[in-house]
Amino acid sequence: MSRQDYEAVIGLEVHAELATKTKIFCNCSTKFGGAPNTQVCPVCMGMPGALPVLNEKVVEYAVKAGLATNCTISQDSKNDRKNYFYPDTPRAYQISQFDKPLCEHGYIEIDTENGKKKIRILRIHIEDDAGKLNHDDFSGDSLVDLNRAGVPLIEIVSEPDIASPEEADSYLKKLKSILEYIEVSDCKMEEGSYRADVNVSVHKKGEKLGTRTECKNMSSFRSISREIEYEIERQIDLLEAGERVKQQTLRWDDVSGKTFSTRDKENADDYRYFPEPDLVAIKLSDEYIENIKQNLPELPESRRERYFNEYNMTEKEVGIITASKYLSDLFESASNICGNRKAVSNWIISDISRILNEKEMEPSAIPFTAEHLAHMVQIIDKGTISSSIGKKVLEEMFENPREPEEIVKEKGWAQISDEGEIRKVVSKILEENPQSIADFKAGKDRALGFLVGQAMKATKGKANPQMLNKLFVEEMNK
Repeated sequence: MSRQDYEAVIGLEVHAELATKTKIFCNCSTKFGGAPNTQVCPVCMGMPGALPVLNEKVVEYAVKAGLATNCTISQDSKNDRKNYFYPDTPRAYQISQFDKPLCEHGYIEIDTENGKKKIRILRIHIEDDAGKLNHDDFSGDSLVDLNRAGVPLIEIVSEPDIASPEEADSYLKKLKSILEYIEVSDCKMEEGSYRADVNVSVHKKGEKLGTRTECKNMSSFRSISREIEYEIERQIDLLEAGERVKQQTLRWDDVSGKTFSTRDKENADDYRYFPEPDLVAIKLSDEYIENIKQNLPELPESRRERYFNEYNMTEKEVGIITASKYLSDLFESASNICGNRKAVSNWIISDISRILNEKEMEPSAIPFTAEHLAHMVQIIDKGTISSSIGKKVLEEMFENPREPEEIVKEKGWAQISDEGEIRKVVSKILEENPQSIADFKAGKDRALGFLVGQAMKATKGKANPQMLNKLFVEEMNK
């Protein structure tokens, strides 16, 4: 049977750490990067007799996420104990939500090669994060850091509506963008605050769904796409060989590009859920939900429409800039300061995006400010530097962020605009390239571009290009 006769079914369980200052059931800090076990207390360490108290901000942020993803908000939900035994779970259970989550039955729309596609969301619930195991490869020992234990999470569970790695990638990026726009999570994947459990199964078209596998805690878009692609092929190979796919939890190895089994996959019964006896039910009024709804920040789709209508931007420009709230805010702030919206847009969609890709950086990690970008555009507009020097200034701002004027002065990159000095360069280049003069006079426009390029090279990009063009034309028309 052909591989085209198989269909993939993909479901994603996204865990996003909420951007609250304190943990979900205690007052310990959620700040990332603290020394091990310095942001803990008896509650998040699971000490006997320590009682949890629900952080109200966690409920507010979860409701925000539900409203932004078109969910129904439950006015009567509760917390449950999810029992499992692992060294980084100090209580030997997680406080989560089982049968009565805060948000249900939502959706987001993604762009595919066949147009818009709606990906349904089964539920969004709140829960506390586990601690972290630090493994020592030299000694073979593992140490537990409980700073992360009790950090609030929302788990966003999709319906199995995703059919390809490309759709999964689009869904994850769109969801990340929404959470950033409503400011409930910083979604820093490098810090583990936005990660996904990936469920994959395959079946022959027209037949019942296949057995699914799950790969946990993946925090790289590229790795998730690779894992899905590999797992689809692995499962098809098994079925084609007459073997069965085993329901199990997998680990993705990014170096080998393969998945490996870690344990059989649990079902809900294995967790022995029961209502959390130390927390009261969560009751939400109509007024509470409506107030959050009315105060939701601008969402990505709304901002896209505004950019199309108000700024007359292209689909490509809008798509790149609004995909990240940070890039969008950078664009708006820098444009308001320098007044040159087109130039700011061009820098973001070209060089800034290129550098982010090369460095594998999130937009939120851009080290310079909107003021720095705006001031760079202004000194280019004033003729202090050329656009080509602007590229060097931008690279320097990524490496050592400071005022563009300071960089230009320090590096000696100020543009040469003295006509006498530039005329000397023009004369020298013309002497060295008589054929280009003949080509120009014969109507070959590329000859002028070549000569300007040679002059820019000779001045290390510092000559005023407009003045170069003017003087070359003047000299060759004599």
